Amino acid sequence: MAKPTLISFKLCPYVQRSVINLLEKKVDYEIKYIDLANKPDWFLKISPFGRVPVLVVGEEVLFESAVINEYLDETNLPTLHPKDPLVKAKHRAWAEFASALLVDQYLWTMSKDEVESNKKRDEILSKFKILEPVLPEPKGGKLFFAGDSMHLVDTAYAPFFMRLDFLKSKVPEFDLVSGFPKIQIWSDTLLSLPSVKNSVLPEVPKEYIEFIKAHNSWLGGKL
Repeated sequence: MAKPTLISFKLCPYVQRSVINLLEKKVDYEIKYIDLANKPDWFLKISPFGRVPVLVVGEEVLFESAVINEYLDETNLPTLHPKDPLVKAKHRAWAEFASALLVDQYLWTMSKDEVESNKKRDEILSKFKILEPVLPEPKGGKLFFAGDSMHLVDTAYAPFFMRLDFLKSKVPEFDLVSGFPKIQIWSDTLLSLPSVKNSVLPEVPKEYIEFIKAHNSWLGGKL
């Protein structure tokens, strides 16, 4: 199989999902960074939506993170999806729930006033109330969505938890997970993994905060 090339924007959480997947599987890959504010012509020719991630494999091009991750999982061991079709479908559904949380997180950080910001924060907390009872009990102080080991669904949540951690490190009151014991342990477990730690460049925490501040949002004014 040709060595895959992942097209990325440094701050994109959806790209990060694919990087975590690649690192977990120890796949030899290349990564090419672009500026989404100044998309190169060659990128627009291969990305139908003009979004990242895009995975180039030989002469073929894949787009959309969920599709890319499914392909990577099917072509590289160890598989991070359950074998049982029903359980696999459940994991896919909860990965979509993670995508909804990422949208909420983005809107929370971009809201222009306190009222709207608080509304978006509360939408995240409402989803946490749904998610918390779905999670298994921790084992040995660790927790994954399916219990003992990491699955593809966990890679969907790790970028969300990492960005919450970036915000909490700047302003402790932006800690949203402390009121949810299982989500807190899940977040801590994922953020401790080498594949998650190494899935972003060293400058990303600072650049993420600067990105929020540059958009003159209410939350950015607190950072």
